[in-house]
Amino acid sequence: MSGGGLSRRAVLAGSGAALVAGRVPARAAEAAERHGLSSFGDLKYPAGFPRFDYVEPMAPKGGTFSAQLSTTTGNQAFETFNTLNIYVLKGDGAAGMDLTFDSLMVRALDEPDAVYGLVARSVSVSEDGLAYRFALRPQARFHDGSRLTARDVAFSIATLKEKGHPRIAAVLRDVAGASADGDEAVVVRFAPGRSRDLPLIVAELPIFSEAYYHARDFEASTLEPPLASGPYRVARFEVGRSIAFERVADYWGADLPVTLGQNNFSEIRYEYFRDRDVAFEAFKAGAFTWREEFTARVWATGYDFPAAQEGRVKRETVPDATPSGTQGWWFNTRRPVFRDPRIREAIGLAFDFEWSNQNLMYGAYRRTASFFENSDMKAEGEPPPEELALLEPFRGRVPDEVFGEPWSPPRSDGSGQDRALLRRADALLRQAGCTRDGGVMKLPDGQPLAFEFLDSSPVFQPLLQSYIKNLGLLGIRASSRLVDAAQYQSRLKDFDYDVVSSRFGGSVTPGAPLREVYGSRSASVPGSQNLAGIADPAADAMLDRIADAGSRTELTTACRALDRVLRAGRYWVPMWYGATHRLALWDMYGRPRELPRYGLGVPTLWWQDAEKARRIGRT
Repeated sequence: MSGGGLSRRAVLAGSGAALVAGRVPARAAEAAERHGLSSFGDLKYPAGFPRFDYVEPMAPKGGTFSAQLSTTTGNQAFETFNTLNIYVLKGDGAAGMDLTFDSLMVRALDEPDAVYGLVARSVSVSEDGLAYRFALRPQARFHDGSRLTARDVAFSIATLKEKGHPRIAAVLRDVAGASADGDEAVVVRFAPGRSRDLPLIVAELPIFSEAYYHARDFEASTLEPPLASGPYRVARFEVGRSIAFERVADYWGADLPVTLGQNNFSEIRYEYFRDRDVAFEAFKAGAFTWREEFTARVWATGYDFPAAQEGRVKRETVPDATPSGTQGWWFNTRRPVFRDPRIREAIGLAFDFEWSNQNLMYGAYRRTASFFENSDMKAEGEPPPEELALLEPFRGRVPDEVFGEPWSPPRSDGSGQDRALLRRADALLRQAGCTRDGGVMKLPDGQPLAFEFLDSSPVFQPLLQSYIKNLGLLGIRASSRLVDAAQYQSRLKDFDYDVVSSRFGGSVTPGAPLREVYGSRSASVPGSQNLAGIADPAADAMLDRIADAGSRTELTTACRALDRVLRAGRYWVPMWYGATHRLALWDMYGRPRELPRYGLGVPTLWWQDAEKARRIGRT
């Protein structure tokens, strides 16, 4: 299952995914006007660049892109939607709504974290780095033709900080204020010690119409398409089933360097299904035409249907250069049953990944060990001096293993019931004060050791069957409960679960939003991404170091130190990863010859190839 990523864009809507924060580097104190921003001051594209290198500037316009929602942000759910407002806590947000909103700046997908001007034509920074003045393009317009002004930008920042989804509001904590300087400039002020990347985060916030929301409740769950200014607008939808967007023919920003060659489809549509197998059958029938495959079984055995055999459906594997993120079963340590890390480790030892990978997932994956897997931010070996310098103040307050080889889940014998690992798990439970009473393992207080896996999708049920059986051999009473998407989202928001599965996407430049996943401050905030309830002073200190890193070297060191602390905490049962995207698509699409390093660019960079569509009867 895929979850919200922690890209800056994802953080705005909550998913997901990791941005940076920290003190302002000295070079950010320059007062000169600039056309872009990045975490460490490096920009690939010079002022006046004509377009991003990875786009096809002559990409044809027209046609339809159709897919499922594959990653969630904010209040979105995979299986359904009941609101078009994805930026608040209420409701289950619809896919694609971010396509309708513009922002001050947008990401370049061939750089780790650089943003360039969209609504903002330039930005200048005060000498102390606490005030950013964004000069706006006078031609920016909302879809009703009204002008997008600095007052709209200031209103949007203030509203998201005060009323936005808790994940957004938390990240914007150090925004001191935003004010219009006439119609064409907005000044954003930051608190001293603000996060290094907070200006970049603000630059990617959606911009709302102040006049539109003057008579509307921003926090409401609503099915009224909001007034926006982006390249697409809501065309039609059927609640819980599908939503379609139409390209804005007179989009004001269509020919800017940051949009040239993009937003090519006349229509973008997202389909919803409550069951993955039903969704796959719909894809086979052509109900939607672009799919990223997350189920190894289906990838290995499911593509033998006529359209695939005849070549009308193509498959390809695309390398993924970004950190693989963290997918696993997360313990809710707010519950007494999970407060002892030895109990959490014992539960994890009962999961036989090697058997599951070979027998249920066709050997498609590698076991995840690190919170920064598939990157140089993963901790390995004993900590070098620069990591020890960060960790030493916590010696005696963190497990000794933090100062040695980082913990990794052991490799099983692949039998499905590795007796050695089960014996190790039993020993850990007894060390934690648990006792065996017949076939029941009891906690130190005499209560049975029992818990529930909660999910809204049956995709992991085959793995849970063998996992729960192994837990039963330890005397642990584990069960699995499936609930509908709305109930699942509600229980996540209220931390009303024992164990849940989720994936947080990785970032090349992780930072401040990591606090919303692993920081003490977010552990008690309803709707936060801190599913495990992690509240560890050592983790908080490493998160601050990540936020304060003045160079990529410092950032990497701090991430490795955090990795050691989190891995020692046994907050999850890590699942698996694959460093590729598995794509299946009806053969009707074109795309740039070389996709950018840090994203697939779907659907923004792709287009419909009219000749291909004609050949397969999809015109």
